[in-house]
Amino acid sequence: MNGFIEEEVYVRQPLHFEDHTLPDHVFKLQKDFVWFETGTLCLVDKLNSFLLENGFMSVKVDTILFRREVGKDFIIVQIYVDDIIFGATNESLCKEFSDVIKSEFEMSMMGELKFFLGLQIKQDSKGIYIHQQNYTR
Repeated sequence: MNGFIEEEVYVRQPLHFEDHTLPDHVFKLQKDFVWFETGTLCLVDKLNSFLLENGFMSVKVDTILFRREVGKDFIIVQIYVDDIIFGATNESLCKEFSDVIKSEFEMSMMGELKFFLGLQIKQDSKGIYIHQQNYTR
């Protein structure tokens, strides 16, 4: 789970991957986005703040579900641990959100939603189909 930290972080060389010319060398981490167990709360807090600052409102029934209205259109964003899924009534809102979120956070966009929380999602012109075929196999 990823999170943001304010402290300086130093790491030892992993066992069996030591640099034999510098066996006691310690590395200073250059990024503020790191893997650690308590990072989820930090990440969710940072994402919540970011979304609220960018015109989103938290939905009362789920504190990690956000919605922003733009005229007659809207976009929804769901945060789950270190994953974000989003959709909108207007494709340009998705593109805009994608650009803004990538400028703030180091992340990759995986494209159209195909898997989420063990569910398989298929989207086509006839509709959206959610199933667990891989799980039942």
